[in-house]
Amino acid sequence: MATRSEQGAQRSEQVLEALGNPVRRRLLLMLAGGPSAVGELAANLPVSRPAVSRHLRLLEAADFVAHESEGTRNLYRLKSAGFAEARAWLDSFWDDAMTRFTILAENTKEEADR
Repeated sequence: MATRSEQGAQRSEQVLEALGNPVRRRLLLMLAGGPSAVGELAANLPVSRPAVSRHLRLLEAADFVAHESEGTRNLYRLKSAGFAEARAWLDSFWDDAMTRFTILAENTKEEADR
């Protein structure tokens, strides 16, 4: 069984992997304009409708999108959880980098003052 830390790392990897593909990023941009059906999304992309569906399933697994059925159509909309996870990862990375930079700057200043 994975520890909470391992689960968090796996979750971050899933979210970052979802963002790693240009088609998926474009889908997110398209959905920023409001909910859309798979066919509408596919009509504006250079990939097949089944490929768009696979990309959307991956985005859904990473909590970037949610879907609801409306008759025979599946409407997809943005969901905030995946974006929050990506932001948290970037913030933690940035916080760690800034802490290291501050320590380096302080040590450099102390050496210069000697």
